[in-house]
Amino acid sequence: MMKKRIFNYRLSRARRYIECTFGILANKWRIFHRPINVNTDFAEDIIKACCILHNFVIERDGYNFEHTLTDELNSLQQQENVQGGVVTNTIRDHFSTHFESDIGAVPWQDSKI
Repeated sequence: MMKKRIFNYRLSRARRYIECTFGILANKWRIFHRPINVNTDFAEDIIKACCILHNFVIERDGYNFEHTLTDELNSLQQQENVQGGVVTNTIRDHFSTHFESDIGAVPWQDSKI
């Protein structure tokens, strides 16, 4: 049970970080204000290009906090009871084991769950 709680906590933390980061990108680049209807490889290229451009603008102009504020993430729906397949469960189990190992554990994780 502890293994599952650690995994869920670490997954939730990573998801919040990614959603915040994506919110910053979406606030800066309008292409993320609507669905990107292209193949996966091209969508990855678009996202990478926006990250590179974002870093370039910060390096050139400095960090501007006002451009990072967004309410877009408030509309995201939490997914509940998502059932994974065999591959998904195997990946989850691999990460769960890693998060409990000496290499993957972080000192604060047990106190946060």
